[in-house]
Amino acid sequence: MNLHDFDNAADFLPDECFRLPPDLAIILGSGWGDALKKDRVLCRIPYADIPGMGEPTVAGHPGEFLLYEYAGRRIVAFSGRRHWYEGVGWETVVMPVELVRRMGGAALLLTNASGGINPALRPGDFVILKDHINTISLNPLIGPQVEGWGVRFPDMTEIYVKHYRDLLLAAAHRLDLRVMEGVYAFTSGPVYETPAEIRAYDHMGADIVGMSTVPEAVFAKACGMKVAGLSLVSNYAAGISAHPLTHDEVIATSAAAKPTMAAILDEFIRSV
Repeated sequence: MNLHDFDNAADFLPDECFRLPPDLAIILGSGWGDALKKDRVLCRIPYADIPGMGEPTVAGHPGEFLLYEYAGRRIVAFSGRRHWYEGVGWETVVMPVELVRRMGGAALLLTNASGGINPALRPGDFVILKDHINTISLNPLIGPQVEGWGVRFPDMTEIYVKHYRDLLLAAAHRLDLRVMEGVYAFTSGPVYETPAEIRAYDHMGADIVGMSTVPEAVFAKACGMKVAGLSLVSNYAAGISAHPLTHDEVIATSAAAKPTMAAILDEFIRSV
């Protein structure tokens, strides 16, 4: 890890970002970028302007940093994320989490779009992450131990805290949404998984699969943050889908689910 990248990014942000700790930080995955309600925007910066972040290269990730107020909460939001498969290194992938840590943030909600493995799931359903499987066995904590990033061997027993899972579940039920708690399988991408891989992940206990979220969750948990994860099932996984997988399907499902995505985020923010 090049710590100077984090220093440069933090130095670039205005002082307002560090005046008070945020009540909640949110990283918005594929299709989630426009799902936030805001009362007052305090700071808005394109990723391309933040040293070390860079503009996202994937459709459905606007690439914008936001500090705003809503429902009496002070919230930091990263509209879009960078992925390991973009070849930008771990510094860029976990940059949002490190910036939140430096702001004093202690609560993080991670969102994404995923492929459904569990036969009970269909596109448009929501899955609250209760655990994950890192199929590539790489994570951003590999390397020298850094002060402030927790112990050398951080515990991952309850990476997605039950209190936040309960709040998300209650929010979904109030909105009468199709929802379940599930296990997320993380792959490196950018290729979609093979049907044989999906069968293997199914036997391992995965309900959904995707190419993000886990690096940020591991890093945030190690740093002592309380983490929640929420996924929109955007498509059936390989071998379950009757047609070849495309990113266009992810974008289309997310666009159709935009009102419900905004509603469940609103309910969760108000309940935190």
